[in-house]
Amino acid sequence: MNAAILTIGDELLNGQTIDTNAAWMGQELNLIGVSIASKLSVGDEAQAIKDGLDYCFNHASLVIVTGGLGPTKDDITKGCLANYFEDELTFDQGSYDKIKEYFSRTNRQPTEAHKLQCHMPSKAELIDNQRGTAPGMWFAEGDKFLLSMPGVPSEMKGLMKNGGLSKIDAVNTQQNIYHYIMQTAGMGETYIAEQIEDIVSTFPDFLSIAYLPGLASVKLRLTAKGADAEQIKKETEALGARIVSTLGDAVFALGNTKLEEAVGQIAKEKGLTLGTAESCTGGNISRLLTSVSGSSAYYKGSIVAYANDVKMNDLNVSEDTINTHGAVSEETVMEMVEGLINRLHVDVAVAVSGIAGPTGGTPDKPVGTIWIAVGRKGHVLTKKLQLTKTRDLNISYTSVFALNELRRYLNGI
Repeated sequence: MNAAILTIGDELLNGQTIDTNAAWMGQELNLIGVSIASKLSVGDEAQAIKDGLDYCFNHASLVIVTGGLGPTKDDITKGCLANYFEDELTFDQGSYDKIKEYFSRTNRQPTEAHKLQCHMPSKAELIDNQRGTAPGMWFAEGDKFLLSMPGVPSEMKGLMKNGGLSKIDAVNTQQNIYHYIMQTAGMGETYIAEQIEDIVSTFPDFLSIAYLPGLASVKLRLTAKGADAEQIKKETEALGARIVSTLGDAVFALGNTKLEEAVGQIAKEKGLTLGTAESCTGGNISRLLTSVSGSSAYYKGSIVAYANDVKMNDLNVSEDTINTHGAVSEETVMEMVEGLINRLHVDVAVAVSGIAGPTGGTPDKPVGTIWIAVGRKGHVLTKKLQLTKTRDLNISYTSVFALNELRRYLNGI
């Protein structure tokens, strides 16, 4: 089944609100075998909404609409949908009772606008909104289906999970879709494609591959479509396993596991504690590691040694090393690792120092020069990077490269 997503709201067009709904819906729908054929955003104007519906139904049998279902005057979606399906708005007492109950819990009274909000298209099947006052609406007319929901992301997700997805799944009689996802880091998209070209060339017609590059990482997604769910799953996993074997250490996880999560899983499995010593990343590596729930089981902390005196006083980097080789050098990051291990009493540490830019570069060490060190007492490995001239990108790239070097080091213990 093909679907089209129609998002409604002037705020989406003028940049006040970023549409995150469409991406989330696309991912969830794909999991139940629904492909997104089109996405369109229109403003809060009746003709624009009608034109948008026409466009979407010309591209798909299922249209998912978000936005314009609140109690304010610019919330005109219900009326537009009623007109589109040659329907009329009728008062729904159940919706009003729910609103009154909601307001009574906060010692407030609903307004007349909230009462008007409870007029619903008579042809719509209502879906209870457990996170707000506006219900979802499901229309089924011949071979056309439409799901309308509020634009608030939490409400939309709640409605999709508590009725919307099941209704869509019930009318989707087409082929099954199965995804096999591999997460890689430290290897470029082009190089990966070259390495697995022989395998991809043997793919059956029902299987395709997508390369989804990120910051110093590439997600590989195999997508299989077919009537026999077990067969396509079995063949896809077999070919996926061949790709994993070919790419080796570049693959850090299957599924949607993040790099920082993979690092934590290895540390927990091996009973190792970790710490970070950061200069140019300013604590970003620590932020990533501690974004994982339960990271306190293996991550002890960080020293953000941005200034040279902090490197010397808190990480025991020698003044002679900095004067001779500079703060951005292999020698300095190696001493940062040793100093952090002694200071925080961790098993393994990673350290970074670099010139994030846009200023500070020299002919010998231009902007984007980064040194990474990772290791244990008496055994430290280093890596030099030459990145971009953009500060934010350099910080993000360095953080990912550092986590990946940490992961590879942990795997070797």
